[in-house]
Amino acid sequence: MTPGGNRGWLLRLVIAFSFAQGAVSMARPAVSYRALALGADERAVGVIAGVYALLPLFAAVPLGRRTDHGRCAPLLPVGVVLISGGCALSGLADSLWAMAVWSGVMGLGHLCFVIGAQSLVARQSAPHEQDRNFSHFTIGASLGQLVGPIAAGALIGGRDMAGTSAFALLVAGAGGAVALTSLWRIERRTPAGSRKEPGERVPVRRILRARGVPGGIFVSLAVLSATDILTAYLPVVGEHRGIAPSVIGLLLSLRAAATIACRLVLTPLLRLLGRTLLLTLTCLLAALLCAGIALPVPVWALALMLAVLGFCLGVGQPLSMTTVVQAAPDGARSTALALRLTGNRLGQVAAPASAGLIAGLAGVAAPFVMLGALLLLSAGTALRAPAGPAGEADAGRRGGSRAILRRKSGI
Repeated sequence: MTPGGNRGWLLRLVIAFSFAQGAVSMARPAVSYRALALGADERAVGVIAGVYALLPLFAAVPLGRRTDHGRCAPLLPVGVVLISGGCALSGLADSLWAMAVWSGVMGLGHLCFVIGAQSLVARQSAPHEQDRNFSHFTIGASLGQLVGPIAAGALIGGRDMAGTSAFALLVAGAGGAVALTSLWRIERRTPAGSRKEPGERVPVRRILRARGVPGGIFVSLAVLSATDILTAYLPVVGEHRGIAPSVIGLLLSLRAAATIACRLVLTPLLRLLGRTLLLTLTCLLAALLCAGIALPVPVWALALMLAVLGFCLGVGQPLSMTTVVQAAPDGARSTALALRLTGNRLGQVAAPASAGLIAGLAGVAAPFVMLGALLLLSAGTALRAPAGPAGEADAGRRGGSRAILRRKSGI
């Protein structure tokens, strides 16, 4: 079956991603609250958040190389098992060091799942469908980010913060395991004669020199760093401003709901503005809003800023995936996606560590000013990035094909 056929596999992938991402999104704030209950300060929270991304740094490119010349689906259940195990064992850990280790295992599982899933979408989508399918795929992440923080906020609280946060982590592990039920026959079988032999590998330097790849990687890094620090540091801001964990959970979920709304209307927005202008405008507005979170605003204003911020951040991930996939050399698309994820993980290591240092020196709201500067740079990068000629060419071909069919059928 050629790319662009039945999309039942995409629906099952979205469902699985919802549960896997829901487990991670529930676990990340729970880890922060449990670390605070065990005596961690802002710097320690930043280090634990950074370790989540540390192990994947060394695994992303080898996994991408393997996926370029093999199947994508086997990475998905491996990722789910590591996510669920990392969540549950983080809840059982009784020291900050152990929590950091299991947080890293959780991050490795998330990487395995995302590399396998993104490669699957790229491989089983026609070029003109990639913006749409990547957008729908990332709705799974947004659904998980919507439900996870609400569940965490509902379970965490009271005097026994350590106990309730540990229970939330165990529930997150169990919820993540549900993703395994949607992964049956999700990848179309490739005839043996048509499989690519793992011969010549495209050098990493050649992939990174391809026009559009570095820009897509940097935009993705900035957007994910913003999402990550929001998830890890909004609980800390809430503690300092006297905002209850349940309210913080609702605020994080509001941000995720706005991201879902964005991805549901992404296709008409692309038709209206084009990929380059849409990326630039949303990154610029997100930069201003991130910096605004540092201000001591009331909860209703914080909720409004997070809603608009969530909408803006919803654009970056799917469009950066399409940009990287269409710019990458043939036979290296999974590796290019893995390099994009490596950039994401570099951001997830450096941004929380920097945020922890800045928070310790200048206060807990200062990391959001840093995020604003990062997103401002990404807006400049997006402005200079090339438009998607492949997608536009495919759109033209589709229009031409429809006209030919109309002429042949007499319509």
